[in-house]
Amino acid sequence: MIRFSQVSKRYPNGHDALSDISFLLPKGSFTFLTGHSGAGKSTLLKLITLTELASRGQVLVGEKNLSKLSGNKIAAHRRTIGSVFQDHKLLEDRTVEDNVALPLVVSGVEHKETHRRVRAALDKVGLLNKAKRYPITLSGGEQQRVGIARAVVGRPQILLADEPTGNLDPTLADEIMQLFLNFNQIDITVLIATHDYRQLNRFNCGVISLSNGRLVNQSDITHVAEGGHV
Repeated sequence: MIRFSQVSKRYPNGHDALSDISFLLPKGSFTFLTGHSGAGKSTLLKLITLTELASRGQVLVGEKNLSKLSGNKIAAHRRTIGSVFQDHKLLEDRTVEDNVALPLVVSGVEHKETHRRVRAALDKVGLLNKAKRYPITLSGGEQQRVGIARAVVGRPQILLADEPTGNLDPTLADEIMQLFLNFNQIDITVLIATHDYRQLNRFNCGVISLSNGRLVNQSDITHVAEGGHV
């Protein structure tokens, strides 16, 4: 589903964020991406979403070579991916339901279908009863749930998360990780960049470890729904 083949990323200032990275994530896999701050985790995620382009090597998602995409094909590729961020990136002047609806509105989905899918996404993360609330009135854990609902409302094939539990206490972090597991069990490929090594011991899943932009370890990449929850 996601293949990196000898991928490197060098920025104009000469900094090598990633160097000669190769791995394969099968469709439906659940994987943690680990490493110290500055190891290259966020850059790797940006290459998948085409926020950044690889300097060398190939990034393939499904049958698509991302370096060959342009124009509308880039937009179509991004619609297959849901992204979750540590700081939520919610619009404070919009309600919860409006925040979740935003990807569908941008894509031109019909209003009635948007309303139905937003309610379904909020129900999956346990926030249907707070659809009319504003983000500022929610807890940190609830705001992260809104971010997850927004990421999955477009029915993505891939779910990427960049430090999604970084600002949460252990109990809330466990609840958020359980949501990712739930979505993985309906065959969504999940890749989570995290410093929360406690979570690695809770899941029987693959781990990709980076250090200074290089791949230093890769455990078996498996489907959590098959391997089970530890």
